[in-house]
Amino acid sequence: MPHLNLIAACALLWAAGSASLTAGASLPCALRQYPSGSVCVCNATYCDTLEFEEPKVAGEFVLVSSGRDGARFREARGRFVNASRVEFLPVVMRTNGRRVVRATREVTVTVNRGRKFQRVVGFGGAFTGAVAYNLGLLKPELRKSLYRSYYSKKVGIGYNLMRIPIGGCDFDLKPWAYNEVPVDDVGLSNFTKLDDRDVVKIAQIKELMEVAENRNVKIMGAAWSPPRWMKSNNDWSGSSRLKTEYFQTWADYHIRYLQLMKDAGLDYWAISTGNEPMNAVIGFLFIRFMSLGWTAIEQGKWVGENLGPALRNSAFKDVKLFAGDDQRYTFPWWFSQMDQGHANATQYLDGLAVHWYWDGVTPAALLDQAAKQYPDKLLFNTEASLGDKPFQTHGPILGSWDRAESYITYILQDLQHSVNGWIDWNLLLNEIGGPNYANNYVETAVVVNATSGEEVYKQPIFYGLGHFSRFITEGSMRLETISSDSGVIVVGFERSDKLTTLVFYNKKSTPCELTIKDPDRGTTQLRLEPKSVHSILYA
Repeated sequence: MPHLNLIAACALLWAAGSASLTAGASLPCALRQYPSGSVCVCNATYCDTLEFEEPKVAGEFVLVSSGRDGARFREARGRFVNASRVEFLPVVMRTNGRRVVRATREVTVTVNRGRKFQRVVGFGGAFTGAVAYNLGLLKPELRKSLYRSYYSKKVGIGYNLMRIPIGGCDFDLKPWAYNEVPVDDVGLSNFTKLDDRDVVKIAQIKELMEVAENRNVKIMGAAWSPPRWMKSNNDWSGSSRLKTEYFQTWADYHIRYLQLMKDAGLDYWAISTGNEPMNAVIGFLFIRFMSLGWTAIEQGKWVGENLGPALRNSAFKDVKLFAGDDQRYTFPWWFSQMDQGHANATQYLDGLAVHWYWDGVTPAALLDQAAKQYPDKLLFNTEASLGDKPFQTHGPILGSWDRAESYITYILQDLQHSVNGWIDWNLLLNEIGGPNYANNYVETAVVVNATSGEEVYKQPIFYGLGHFSRFITEGSMRLETISSDSGVIVVGFERSDKLTTLVFYNKKSTPCELTIKDPDRGTTQLRLEPKSVHSILYA
């Protein structure tokens, strides 16, 4: 039976003042060990939750912690005090029967409310054809538990964003688009109703919103490819361009899609100009899934003359338009190039979308440059996953904390560099990271046992994501937070409810004694275990 290990919790936390350890109201993780680490198992009758009472009295806090040691959303409470120094509870080990006190390092995190940065819209994941297919394998109660785990603000990690492919993507059973026939159909005469695959998604998403009690899900759409007859190579993948005679037709296609989805009960918050346009320009030699190639100048002309006016002159004039939807190395030059294609191109944009796949080799400063150059635009990371590179293990590695650490590190980096919203890739996949017709299997935060359909496994990535999405709520404003040690990475936010939250990660393999100094609240001191991530929320 799953339980909270209070001894481990005592080793994890020592807070100044009247701190106390509490089990909280949450259902604990049903931990299962694999060679690479631990997962939390959910089935039709049991799934862990994240439930806590938010602090109400000034200085009180709730702390939630996860780590390589197996902690998953472990909860504790305490308060800030004005004491100058409080002794830490030592972490004790036993070696060969002898008692040893483990040495630690001291780290200080300082909150500066005088410097404020971007406001956050939220966090979320993608609802692809593969997600819909895998959900269909599960028993209703297990499916509902996953909906709550992701999108409930009471028992889950509080997602409020969702990305949906317009037509097909590689995470489908086969490539597809609307109006594949008749060909050369400028009027889109066969695009008059939704495809059955989208009908299934809509039913699942409506159930998700109802079960999670969350109607405020902001949906973003993005197309991977138009029907083949609109493209220069008449194929789903490979080097391609949109034929100029179909520039307006492709814009009308997006408006038609938004209308049919609205008629079916889903209102879209935003769309993008299309997924990863560089795939069919420079990546076609190794990309084998649906794509449409654009140069920035061509795309600027299409947005300025076709998509922008079509959207703003339609019933969907309030739907936000994001451009880019590609790797960080395209920032910010892509958008200035769009304006060379059409002088008004970026005036039609509400946001800039970036993907994370080359973050390790491109500087985060490019995001700040884009934000400075376009201060009126939102900046979103709209896709992230692991296992896509030739040298990486493709598909999920059950229990891998290393992969969770990549997520934690890069989300922290993005938030430190102007990002307003963060969307993971597939909400859930099967054991091999699919289905995917192009065999482009990748990692995911939740793994479905597609063989039995009886269990799903919450990966460490899920908990890494939750430390951000549950605590940094919509409308939160980033505050300057300074860490005295590069081994502890931190971001801080003042939320719209006036509570303050910090997310910090001890990335080193040694514990540390952390002092948080907030001039408005005082001081508190915490013990951070090696390779552990924490969210603190205080009044």
